[in-house]
Amino acid sequence: MDRLDAHRSFYAQLVTALPGLPSDPRIREAFASVPRERFVGPGPWKIFTRGGYLDAPTDDPAFLYQDFGVALKPEREINNGQPSLHALCLTVLGSKDGEVAVHVGAGTGYYSAILAKLVGPGGRVHAIEIDEDLARRAAANLASAPNVTVHHRSGTEGELPSCDVVYVNAGTTEPARAWLDALRVGGRLLFPLTTAQLTGGLLLVKREDETRYSARFVCPASFVPCVGARDDETAAKLAEAFKRGNLAAVRSLRRDDRPDETAWVVGRGWWLSAAEA
Repeated sequence: MDRLDAHRSFYAQLVTALPGLPSDPRIREAFASVPRERFVGPGPWKIFTRGGYLDAPTDDPAFLYQDFGVALKPEREINNGQPSLHALCLTVLGSKDGEVAVHVGAGTGYYSAILAKLVGPGGRVHAIEIDEDLARRAAANLASAPNVTVHHRSGTEGELPSCDVVYVNAGTTEPARAWLDALRVGGRLLFPLTTAQLTGGLLLVKREDETRYSARFVCPASFVPCVGARDDETAAKLAEAFKRGNLAAVRSLRRDDRPDETAWVVGRGWWLSAAEA
């Protein structure tokens, strides 16, 4: 094992050591096998911290194998996100061999590459990125992955491929119709539901049958905004709902305009309920 392989191996163990969740060796192996330096551009890199960006001292790729975000477009605070958060997300999504996954907000393709490892050669990943430069970089970075297709387009407008997993890496005030419609029965959607301040929670939705969707919050989260999936009125309702703090009450997502007394928050043609699906 060479020096970088050793760094990746330890990094994979570090970011998948998630309290309260079972260890998934497939996710650990995927993180250990994908070279992060291929996806974040030449160093030295800008490391994302709560106090702003910190410059890495050199372009040694070893600096990338720690649990922090790395700037892709620092002027817009677009980053290759925190690995342990993505490891948590991929764990709860539970991607399997042969499944089809849609990755919305793929950036330069790092987590799309990890998803591709999880669905295996018999599966497929559709990596969607609306930013032209990032999509171009993702296509170059993923050119050697035969089971990944990069799309430069909106991830909220038009139809998406029928799929088992939709993984969204941009904050929205609502579940896009395209995401819910694309899910096969048994399919899972994970997306950040966020307020105007771009803070909120990661919501996991599962399509139980043609009309029923279970839902639960996984953890608090903050993400850059999702183009085409934000509404100021709904953002204000979400701020009030998150202020109440009872995220654990949410059990299902309903696609209608008939909220009842179990409603946790009500959006435009959808609402979250404390009742089971």
